[in-house]
Amino acid sequence: MEHAPRSVVLDASPLSPTAVAQVARHGATVVLADAARRQIEASRQRLESVLGDGLAHYGVNTGFGSFSRQRIAPGDLQDLQHNLIRSHAAGVGSPLRPDIVRGMMLLLAASLSRGLSGVRLSTVEALVAALNWRGRGGEFFVPVVPETGSCGASGDLAPLAHVILSLMGEGEVFVAPVSSEGHWSDTPPKTRPAREALALAGLGPIRLEAKEGLALINGTHLMAARAALLVGDFEQLFNAALTAAAMSIDACRATDAFLDDRVFLARAQPGARRVAQRLRELLDGSEVVRSHIENDPRVQDPYSLRCCPQVLGGAWDLFEYVRAAATRELGAVTDNPLVFAADDPSRGEIVSAGNFHGMPIALPLDSLSLSIAHVAGIAERRIAHIMAAGAGEDLEAHLPAFLSPKSGLHSGFMIAHYTAAACCNEIVGLTMPASVSNFTTSAGMEDYNSWGPRSAAKAERALTLARQVVSIELLCAAEGIEHHRPLKSGAPIERAHAAIRRVVPRLVADRSPAPDIAAIESLIRAGTFNPPEK
Repeated sequence: MEHAPRSVVLDASPLSPTAVAQVARHGATVVLADAARRQIEASRQRLESVLGDGLAHYGVNTGFGSFSRQRIAPGDLQDLQHNLIRSHAAGVGSPLRPDIVRGMMLLLAASLSRGLSGVRLSTVEALVAALNWRGRGGEFFVPVVPETGSCGASGDLAPLAHVILSLMGEGEVFVAPVSSEGHWSDTPPKTRPAREALALAGLGPIRLEAKEGLALINGTHLMAARAALLVGDFEQLFNAALTAAAMSIDACRATDAFLDDRVFLARAQPGARRVAQRLRELLDGSEVVRSHIENDPRVQDPYSLRCCPQVLGGAWDLFEYVRAAATRELGAVTDNPLVFAADDPSRGEIVSAGNFHGMPIALPLDSLSLSIAHVAGIAERRIAHIMAAGAGEDLEAHLPAFLSPKSGLHSGFMIAHYTAAACCNEIVGLTMPASVSNFTTSAGMEDYNSWGPRSAAKAERALTLARQVVSIELLCAAEGIEHHRPLKSGAPIERAHAAIRRVVPRLVADRSPAPDIAAIESLIRAGTFNPPEK
């Protein structure tokens, strides 16, 4: 696992997903490097050098979108930028989580710090100051950003506009502590008027100059922030899923013969081989595996056990594509237009293009939902096998039906499996790509959008559901291996089992599984099932 930084430096280098999470969720300090300060100031000088050249420069002295042919008088350039923020703050729905909003703010500051956007240094400093402010009770400054409104093409316009509106002293702000999981530490706090929150934090309202409003909202920062946070969350989920799969193998008294490395060398798929290696490590030394090597009438186990390296390995390979795309986006400049140095170093060249378009990150985010679906889907199948084993489907598993303490009188985990199946059913619906849809906006000027924010929201929901499915598998598999005592599983599985037992007791009579599922889900979020650092 990547070392978690206490501070994150903004310079020309890309941010890492870990750095984003540390700022967004844990309050790591953001530092603007001296080199970045120089780049920002040089970029602003280049922009100001062309303000009086009499030419049309998009978003600087023209309107926006289909208004781009409308020239704006020099005396109205400031009002143009403020009106842009006000008019574009048109989001609807529930507020985004605080870690998502803070991730957006960080990625916006990082993009601006690369010196191609033409904003003033003071504007970037104001954004960084808002990120770094802490109240005496550990409060964060978090603009209220409605979840719906971005098409993911001309930047995440509406969400970013709500952020900047708050820094202008308009709109609403949350001022409250944030948990290590990125949610509010307590109940959702009440909102404060932005001007009041700025005064509390000692942050004055910003005033925007030429091009600044556009630069502040014309980027993929919502999509990229969500992608960065999802990368770390998926890795935690995947590690828990591998632990659950290994624990289920022992719970079902399945063979480990299918994990022979020669099998995976023959297939030549890196993800499958990686998963098989990890399962071997988890099962190493299992007394349960050794106990039924001889005279076991079962020749092969069901696909959900025997083929989990191929399924989970494929999901991992796809995730690596997602992680690579997300990491590239964390080093990107997604503003439009961009300000470059001209042949004459005293002047700048403004280039209108389309780096704000979200498709390079929307497609990976759509793909991530597919990976998540298979992680959850094969886990649900293993749960089903555990439940059915004692009902006559696999007597060699030596498990009671539904893991019931007393069949008939107690239902055991019968309905916990129903819940897992319900989660998977919803996940299937979330695998429909958002990026293949299209609606034209801005009177036809913006005629092919990415819908990446929806891709991210679907992946987040799918991951939440998958985490619950894997929690149920861990709950059932932990109970299952109890039926094979005094035999022990591999040492890593025994450690995972002990961690589960610290928060969930063994099932001796029917009780609500809901608190148990929630407790194990918290273990996954905390990284309990991550492999030890080497």
